[in-house]
Amino acid sequence: MGRIAVRRLRLTDFRCYETLALDLDDRPVVLTGPNGAGKTNLLEAISFLVPGRGLRRARLVDVARRTAPEIPGPANFSPRPWAVAATVDDGDGTFDIGTGLSPEAGAPGGPGRRTVRIDGAPARGQVALGERLAALWLTPDMQRLFTEGASGRRRFLDRLVFVFDPAHAGRLMGYEKAMRERARMLADAATAGRRPDSCWADALEAAMVEKGVAIAAARGALIRRLNPACAMGAGPFPAAEMAVEGTLDDWLAASPALEAEDRFRAALAASRHESSFVGVGPHRSDLAVIHIARGMPASHCSTGEQKALLISIVLANVRLQSLESGVVPLLLLDEVAAHLDEARRTALFDEIKALGAQAWMTGTDRHLFAPLRDLAQYFSVSDAAIVPL
Repeated sequence: MGRIAVRRLRLTDFRCYETLALDLDDRPVVLTGPNGAGKTNLLEAISFLVPGRGLRRARLVDVARRTAPEIPGPANFSPRPWAVAATVDDGDGTFDIGTGLSPEAGAPGGPGRRTVRIDGAPARGQVALGERLAALWLTPDMQRLFTEGASGRRRFLDRLVFVFDPAHAGRLMGYEKAMRERARMLADAATAGRRPDSCWADALEAAMVEKGVAIAAARGALIRRLNPACAMGAGPFPAAEMAVEGTLDDWLAASPALEAEDRFRAALAASRHESSFVGVGPHRSDLAVIHIARGMPASHCSTGEQKALLISIVLANVRLQSLESGVVPLLLLDEVAAHLDEARRTALFDEIKALGAQAWMTGTDRHLFAPLRDLAQYFSVSDAAIVPL
């Protein structure tokens, strides 16, 4: 394994793109053009090649290109099945990877389902994507990460974990499925005025315990390995210290995993007759980040410092991944350069060059990327049309 680079990108009916065929080399990619031209849509398409809902967390039907209806009116717009496919070089060779929305058999125009293909063969679920490709991203919306709810910070942390542990995505999906089924079962029992089925509750809670403790353990293990890299900072990007906060995380840090499992199982059983709400588990954890030089929580730092902390953490994660496994993941950086001063912008480009990452970067002004010179490949994006520069 080595540096991951997209060598060919193909889109069909994705967002504003009816079709797209883009051939590339392994250098960083700079996409420039006016707002609304389709730059972020390209990054989002690539983000669907790893597990999850992409960098916008959109529903599958919402990323489909919509065609004009025969009868005017917003309710009559119909999304089409869409596809994203890429040929990827991982240092050991190339492989083809793809995903998309296909209509359910026998249900034309229905909600459809997500499909995954690796080297032309169907793959089972999204976890297969994470086993072949790793990507990290930063978007303008993430500047609110430290001031809004904990769910965004958990997703950010889990994305860092995916790069090292593709199976983490499967654990999260399994945990959330078991938690939803448990909540539905308890709600149905409460509505019917009866006690929940104890055997079914035991089975669902056993799945939650097994996967929940594994999720917390994977998050904690990454934080312990990543903190030394974060403490180094990166030029003008501040050093950071991270911690996962939560009841289950505290149990796991203070006792063996088996004891944490027993306590989690007991907490679930105790809440079974009170409410379908689960107050303990990895879905209740939070990521705490400290700006080391200032000794201040990220939530109390300025907006500029918060952005710099996020970049610092992502760069540290890439460095650690490169050191531990020799893999340099893709970086998807949406409008990041425009929000940095010249010193930090140059430092970011220098770090990308040093890491050897294929970073996909967007912006309205090509001059912001001048320090990269011929070390990047440049494209102009306008009205869903892409032209090499």
